[in-house]
Amino acid sequence: MLSFDDDFTAAPAAPKTLPPTPDTIRAQVTGGILSREPVHDLDAEQQALDNGFRRVRVEDKRVINGQADVNQLVPFKYRWAWDKYLAGCANHWMPQEINMQRDIELWKNPRGLTDDERLIVKRNLGFFVTADSLAANNIVLGTYRHISAPECRQYLLRQAFEEAIHTHAYQYIVESLGLDEAEIFNAYHEVKAIRDKDEFLLPFIETLTDPNFKTGTMEADQELLKSLIVFSCIMEGLFFYVGFVQILAMGRQNKMTGASEQYQYILRDESMHCNFGIDLVNTIKMENPQLWTSEFRDEIRTLMKKGVDLEYAYAEDTMPRGVLGLNATMFKEYLRFIANRRCQQIGIDPLFDKADNPFPWMAEMIDLKKEKNFFETRVTEYQTGGALSWD
Repeated sequence: MLSFDDDFTAAPAAPKTLPPTPDTIRAQVTGGILSREPVHDLDAEQQALDNGFRRVRVEDKRVINGQADVNQLVPFKYRWAWDKYLAGCANHWMPQEINMQRDIELWKNPRGLTDDERLIVKRNLGFFVTADSLAANNIVLGTYRHISAPECRQYLLRQAFEEAIHTHAYQYIVESLGLDEAEIFNAYHEVKAIRDKDEFLLPFIETLTDPNFKTGTMEADQELLKSLIVFSCIMEGLFFYVGFVQILAMGRQNKMTGASEQYQYILRDESMHCNFGIDLVNTIKMENPQLWTSEFRDEIRTLMKKGVDLEYAYAEDTMPRGVLGLNATMFKEYLRFIANRRCQQIGIDPLFDKADNPFPWMAEMIDLKKEKNFFETRVTEYQTGGALSWD
């Protein structure tokens, strides 16, 4: 037993070094305790090579069908993906930080909103509450496992978390306003304009989440690329924009200001998701030019046109009459403008002639260059560690 009378003056004996056997070498390399010899005294890289585990080189990395170890983040090859991950972390927000009291009072006031305005709010929530869940499922259960660049995987994990935050935001709005949760959350089954958009997306989710689907062939790689384009350019880059314009237009008229502020944060996040997806698509194209055939481009153009038609039908359903200074016809022009931009971003010729932006104020919302009263609402430009970025 230890006693205060024990003699501690004697120097401790030097630790015994075990002979270099395969077991002791393995313990040293993996952080074991069989020896105190420093690992750098061994030729660890040669040992790894002998075991078939070569250290990752930048030139070995590829976005799809890569052979490099996906568990080793560095050395960086796709710095743009890592930068977007850092920007996403800096832009972090949570729904409950935003005060919904004014929205609650307005919603409960029988004269606070018109029936058409209330329809817009409920239709918006009915689409978005499940849309972001579909997006998250597509990332977690599908896209992630087919991407072999760890920098891109890192951003996808951040994106999936942001989709969860968005679903939380819509639930927070529904709960705050005291809406019928079953009506809102089941709208994607009950409202045709919403159901049609989701049914358009589901086959592309099912392709990537199929456990038997594997990349590595021309056909499979094109299926993956097509699904990535659908989700970045059509779902996040087109299907969300009618709803964004409608709710943000309310905020511009000092209505539903809490919901509008949350939609501003969501718009910022989704713009980055869209830009990341486009960069991902263009990098895959660059690394696999054989996939970008004229037939494939024609198929993408057809899908994009279908997306415009579906979103315009949604605009007509949510806005049967002019309201908030908006009407469905204005959205036809806007959707064509956005579709042309998405096509150009991935290297496809514009689909529509002379399509202009009827909502130039949306550019201001995207830039978020506004001052806010800190004591009235949360400052939109606030971040947890960096300057606001939409890139």
